[in-house]
Amino acid sequence: MQYAHSFQVGGLTWAGLSHDESFADDKPPILCLHGWLDNAASFLPLAAKLSNEPLLALDFPGHGHSSHRSADAHYYFFDWVHDLVALCRQQQWQQLTVIGHSMGGMVATALAASFPELVAKLVLIDSLGFITTDENEVPAQLRRGIESRLARPAGRRPRYTTLQKAAEARHKQSDFSMQQALILAERGTERDQAGVSWRADMRLRHQSVYRMTMEQATALIRAVECPVLAILAEDGMFKTQPEKLLRNYQSIAVKQVLGGHHCHMTEAALVATLVATWLAEFCVECQTGID
Repeated sequence: MQYAHSFQVGGLTWAGLSHDESFADDKPPILCLHGWLDNAASFLPLAAKLSNEPLLALDFPGHGHSSHRSADAHYYFFDWVHDLVALCRQQQWQQLTVIGHSMGGMVATALAASFPELVAKLVLIDSLGFITTDENEVPAQLRRGIESRLARPAGRRPRYTTLQKAAEARHKQSDFSMQQALILAERGTERDQAGVSWRADMRLRHQSVYRMTMEQATALIRAVECPVLAILAEDGMFKTQPEKLLRNYQSIAVKQVLGGHHCHMTEAALVATLVATWLAEFCVECQTGID
């Protein structure tokens, strides 16, 4: 991905990476949405194997090269859906293919459920449904979230002497190699006179003040009209397929791959083959009129 992109939406800058300098009206981008505390570079290994596809990997606000929210704001899950709708309307994008990893897959699912005209195909990479809480836990969740904000106001970020040291810290918390950690660190850090620090907004580490109940999450999943491909990692978040959850999708194909949560980085060739094959099958169906 040799081209950098920047979109001004609602007072925020959305940064991204792609193979293409611009996108033709008849070939809109395939949006790639990363996971929590990752950035657009997490899709670089996959993009290298899908070089003929118009991938556009975005940094969510608060991540990578995108803007942080204002000092009086926080990071609410559904605000990312709002930001994406605003971006799509600004760029006049509709019927997109969206690839989401982890949190990015959850955001993409909510987008497809609430704005079906924007999403034609959805690929979930080690992502399925939403993080939920029991309805009886709502008061406690609210308390934990507020206490988290008050106890850890956005402050000084950890600093490292070198990019390598920052990557090593990321590597210790992850399921991938130092090579993949460096990919994320190269885009996700910045240097000043005091050293190297991560760009991500420290407020992202606050606990959520709310989470959906299972009933609310199920309603969103059932509203997803487009076909879905779920690529789940053998050692990822869904080691056993939650059949009860899968039954709520109107149309879903499930593939399992080796690796952990970041399988699109560690097993990029296999994940790319699965994505390309699935997308090609839909292209053939469209051309032949197969149901």
